[in-house]
Amino acid sequence: MSSLRKTLACAIFASITLAACGGGGGGGSSGGATPTGTVNVQMTDAPSCGFDHVFVTVNEVRINASSSAGDSDSGWTSITLATPQKVDLLSLTNGTMATLGQATLPAGQYQQVRLVLAPNQGNTPSNSVVVSGTTNEQALATPSATQSGLKIIRPFEVAANSTVDLVLDFNACKSVVQQGNGSYALKPVITATPMTVAGTIDGFVAVAEAGATVYAEQNGKVVSGTVADSTGHFVFSTLVQSSTNGNYDIVIAQPNETTGIVTSVPVVVGATTHVSTAGQPIVLPASTMNAVSGTVTASADASLRALQATSTGTYEIASANANLDTGAYTTSLPVAAPMVGTYNGTLPVGLAAAASSAGQYTIEADAASGATQSTAVNITGGSQTNVNFAF
Repeated sequence: MSSLRKTLACAIFASITLAACGGGGGGGSSGGATPTGTVNVQMTDAPSCGFDHVFVTVNEVRINASSSAGDSDSGWTSITLATPQKVDLLSLTNGTMATLGQATLPAGQYQQVRLVLAPNQGNTPSNSVVVSGTTNEQALATPSATQSGLKIIRPFEVAANSTVDLVLDFNACKSVVQQGNGSYALKPVITATPMTVAGTIDGFVAVAEAGATVYAEQNGKVVSGTVADSTGHFVFSTLVQSSTNGNYDIVIAQPNETTGIVTSVPVVVGATTHVSTAGQPIVLPASTMNAVSGTVTASADASLRALQATSTGTYEIASANANLDTGAYTTSLPVAAPMVGTYNGTLPVGLAAAASSAGQYTIEADAASGATQSTAVNITGGSQTNVNFAF
């Protein structure tokens, strides 16, 4: 995949699947025995970013029934890997999985999952990135992940003699933050989806657009993301059913091309909704790209989102993290008006340019404290600098 198709504004997603299966002798009808299930942990789904590789090394997975359980509290079940597993998140796309391990759990509801990463030691870091166009691994600082683990709070049920999958979307690109000295740190952004309430959306872009980043969004926020493979195919296999959370908007972002948006796509448990086919893929015209750059108060530890409004809604087109030490950020955006169409069950979905949106964006800065600021920019006439935020 060429570095032209990898931008720091994209979001990459690794997913971790926990499958709980009914144990042999622990069924609900046995006299007094506690029903149990088996938890199988896997990682999958990561679109590309401004890196050729993003490595994390998993030592252990910990699970607890309490959302407030601390490191030394009771109730933890651990999956300790016999050998720490170093996984390249960028090799896991469109459902490819890396299996981590298994554990048995009593049936019941669980609230908290933690991923414990191996510490960086010696000359070969356990957690690292390789910036596009380079060959050297640069260490990825993960202080909390190697101690207590990356914390994910999401209730999920392990029923007796049944199977449940919990998919954890590790948004690795939004989680990788550059520091002033050129090094990188991990600021984890992870969400979870029980597969018992999930379905699939898939589609195709033109083969020439292979490598495009594709987002599934709700209310202008990225829920999940993937990357179109060499045939143009993209898949979201872990989206919560529409009857629970509402329909999804599919946003296709590719450097030097117009953004594509398919709105109001429904998700049904256990089924696949197709937004396009190999025979009738989504084809997007070329677009000039201009940049937006500036600084954010460094202590804000902020992330930036580039939003674009059309008559059908507002959509996140790109994102970036501000440098932890300097607060500097930059993101590259298409000038051309996005191509937008509404899903109605009939293919192909007709896309038309939202002319009034050409070059018009809102840049939103979100501080770690929860404070948010935003400002409108127009990149039609060229790149915009000094788009600054002070918290």
